[in-house]
Amino acid sequence: MKNVSSVFWYALAICAVLVVWGAVAPEHLQTVTSSTTAFISEAFGWYYLLIIMLVLAFCIYLIFSRFGKIKLGKEDDKPDFNLASWFAMLFSAGMGMGLVFWTTAEPISHAFKSPPGAEAGSNEAIKQSLQYSFFHWGIHAWAVYGVVALALAYFKFRKDLPGLISATLIPIFGEKSMRGWPGKLIDTLAIFATVVGVASTLGFGSAQINGGLSYLFNLPSNYGMQLLILAVSTVLFIISAWSGIGKGIKYLSNINMGLGFVLMLLLFIVGPTLYILNMFTSTLGSYIANFFDMSFRLSPLNEEGRTWIDNWTIFYWAWWVSWAPFVGIFIARISKGRTIKEFMLGVLFVPALVCFIFFAVFGVSALNIEQNGIDAISTYSLETTTFGVLQHYPLGQFMSLLTVVVIAIFFITSADSATFVLGMLSTSGSINPANSVKVTWGLAMSAMAAIIVYFGGTQGLQNMLIIAALPFSVVLLLMGGSFYKAARQEIAKKPSRKIRKDMEKQKSAG
Repeated sequence: MKNVSSVFWYALAICAVLVVWGAVAPEHLQTVTSSTTAFISEAFGWYYLLIIMLVLAFCIYLIFSRFGKIKLGKEDDKPDFNLASWFAMLFSAGMGMGLVFWTTAEPISHAFKSPPGAEAGSNEAIKQSLQYSFFHWGIHAWAVYGVVALALAYFKFRKDLPGLISATLIPIFGEKSMRGWPGKLIDTLAIFATVVGVASTLGFGSAQINGGLSYLFNLPSNYGMQLLILAVSTVLFIISAWSGIGKGIKYLSNINMGLGFVLMLLLFIVGPTLYILNMFTSTLGSYIANFFDMSFRLSPLNEEGRTWIDNWTIFYWAWWVSWAPFVGIFIARISKGRTIKEFMLGVLFVPALVCFIFFAVFGVSALNIEQNGIDAISTYSLETTTFGVLQHYPLGQFMSLLTVVVIAIFFITSADSATFVLGMLSTSGSINPANSVKVTWGLAMSAMAAIIVYFGGTQGLQNMLIIAALPFSVVLLLMGGSFYKAARQEIAKKPSRKIRKDMEKQKSAG
């Protein structure tokens, strides 16, 4: 294989073991990983809440600090993508097709199935449902992505180091260590998290698309159909990957962002418009007012409340950490030439605000159906919840069809982005990995997803992803510390503004 590093083979071997385990004994894999995940949630819940807040505080600090003017690249570098394309690619890579389903399923669950702290179906539960959805998909998630992407972009484009997770830790551990087995271990962990995460998403995504097509056109909903969807999608995202990041992902992200907004605007117009506006405004206020309370809430004296937090907040925080290598590397690649202040403002707030708007439109439209007794949306399966909501509004059939298209493109862009990231990690940090390497990873992910779908082991691999997040959370903190150390040293070497002015005066006087 051209230019691949030893990390490629280590990660491939681990993934192969997991695939065989999931294929031969899926129930055993799920049992082992579920018990481990439950232990992590219970024993390390406090840890996840603290580190995510620490990471967020660090990101906010960077916006207003002296480091804000540092460019992610050389001083004369210009951004590769305009703002609109950059925002679209950020959003597509970071949230993807999960947002299409969770925008209806999560508020419905919080309001009518498992409320965070109120009686199911009550007005308070309905208000909290959107508030906690904002919380789980808001700036906390993007802070995690932001720190990883910042460190990678800074060391790659400004310091000319390889585009590897391990390379960002050189200021702390030294180049010799990061080029040795500790560095290889870190990069293998990043590849493992990416492969398992994307394979799980592809497997789950094929089931979601199948559920949508079945709901719309009465097509069969079974493994055979899901494998067919997976095969077609694989061909499409490999074509996109072959065309290169500048063409394939950029065009698909822009198209999908447009389609996503068309879908949202249609539902906003034909749905309960005034109710959506009122709930969005009210929820934004309650999100800000209860921000710190939600961020540190563990409910140590309330077993039911703690179980809810483990199942939702801790799960989400671990999930975002586990996806950080994949999304962080991709964001770093598309952010060359931007200042740290511009980068952090864009990464933290713009995608989060878009998520809030989507949740308000889709979530409130779903809540409205169940509140008024039109349909029991809470009884629908995850993959059919959105379609169940849309059918009760004008243009429902058209919006459902558009939803399937949006999901399919998100499916392709997520896989496309992942093949690039995996290619980069397994070729010693090349920002332009060979097409053959990207295609190999694309086929490997699809093969894993196909086996997992067939044998029903998706939950086991999702649990494995949460397990992988725990050690990577330590790497996340180290990446932030390493960047701070290097950036502080860079600033210290620069003459102060007063000294520069004096030097300029001396030159002009001379």
